[in-house]
Amino acid sequence: MQISAPATQKKNSPVSGRHPVFPVGRMLPFLLVTVLFFLWGMSNNLTDILVQQFRKSLELSPFSAQLVQTANFFGYCCMAIPAGLVMRRWGYKTGMVGGLVLFGAGMLLFLPAAMHDQYVLFLIALFTVGCGASVLETAANPFIAQFGDPVTSEQRLNFSQSFNPPGTVAGVLVGTYFIFSGVEPGPAQIEHMKLAGTYKAYLHGEVMRVVPTYLVFGLVVLLWAFVLLRTKFPEIQAEHEGEGENHGSFAELVRMPAIWFAVAANFCNVGAQISSWSSLIPYMKQYTAVSERTAAHYLTILLVTMMVGRFVSTPLMRYIRPSLMLGVYGVCNAALMLVTVLRPGMLGAWSVVASGFFISIMFPTIFALGLKGLGRNTKLGGSLLVMAMVGGAICPPISGLIARQTHSLALGYIVPMIGFIGVSIFGFYQRSQRTLLSGDVY
Repeated sequence: MQISAPATQKKNSPVSGRHPVFPVGRMLPFLLVTVLFFLWGMSNNLTDILVQQFRKSLELSPFSAQLVQTANFFGYCCMAIPAGLVMRRWGYKTGMVGGLVLFGAGMLLFLPAAMHDQYVLFLIALFTVGCGASVLETAANPFIAQFGDPVTSEQRLNFSQSFNPPGTVAGVLVGTYFIFSGVEPGPAQIEHMKLAGTYKAYLHGEVMRVVPTYLVFGLVVLLWAFVLLRTKFPEIQAEHEGEGENHGSFAELVRMPAIWFAVAANFCNVGAQISSWSSLIPYMKQYTAVSERTAAHYLTILLVTMMVGRFVSTPLMRYIRPSLMLGVYGVCNAALMLVTVLRPGMLGAWSVVASGFFISIMFPTIFALGLKGLGRNTKLGGSLLVMAMVGGAICPPISGLIARQTHSLALGYIVPMIGFIGVSIFGFYQRSQRTLLSGDVY
């Protein structure tokens, strides 16, 4: 059930520019929470580097290598609802501090995993990181969406999410230069190293290259947890969850179909993004003559394109309905994925890169649209939207399985193409529903 906007809100739409985007006089907690978007963006795109690094250093198949994404994003599925329940009782700040501690602890587990050369231990560490990131996203996204005028929630969340792409770019660059060694022996060199008894040492050295990056990152995350712990956070009045009041329930959410459409859309969105990004480096290795580091630069360009798309598209939401923009961007990306499938090679790779621009607004817009009208059920609704990120755990292995069975990474891009079609359907549905039922400009 959607709550219609009051008459004054309809009159003073974002087009008029009369509704402030940022929380006036309360910018410190807003900015501290916005940094979290950078941190988990950096972490999530380091996993795109790990897919290729573990595929090489642990000699994995495309399907097995994509379990990196499964472990990370399965953590989102497992922790989102518990995180929502914790925050319903103790608030957003508790969730963010606890999520950072779990997030950092998972990164520190990379050391024992690398010392034992055990892929399973790496997957456990990544699962722990994913659990922590799940708690962070369950807290930070609805906090930002509600921390100000409800009319501008999409713009505010898109602004904070604009700091996610710089984090993703930083993650790929760090992985490119601190995890990738640049040493890629061919079949003849590998045979020579095996005969000389140096191949296992080479592989172990490649595995150990992930450790310094994750140890430093883990310590930074734990430091930020301390900073948030020492910062005073305001109450979010829009939650309607004051002392002694009803905090909502999943039973109430069952009667709100809009949140379930948003959950399905976010599943499609995250699944499409992650399967697209994590396959780009292997895709270029199969169909072009570029090195790992060069292919990683293309991933970096994709993420810069995404960052540009976020900064360009967010102001346009004052003039174009976010739901309409979401639908159109979904169609554009489905078309780009079709090019990647049909024209493997540099054209297909550039199509993936171009998709970053249209991916830019998808997650925050789906999230903000899904939360509208939930009232006291906002925290639980937010946890469901974060849980939907399990699409990032399910879709990449399916893409990898298609690639393994067909020996074509290009055909694996059918998976993100279908995902973006799902996002487009949600965007056009939201536009029609909000226009016909409530007259809301969103």
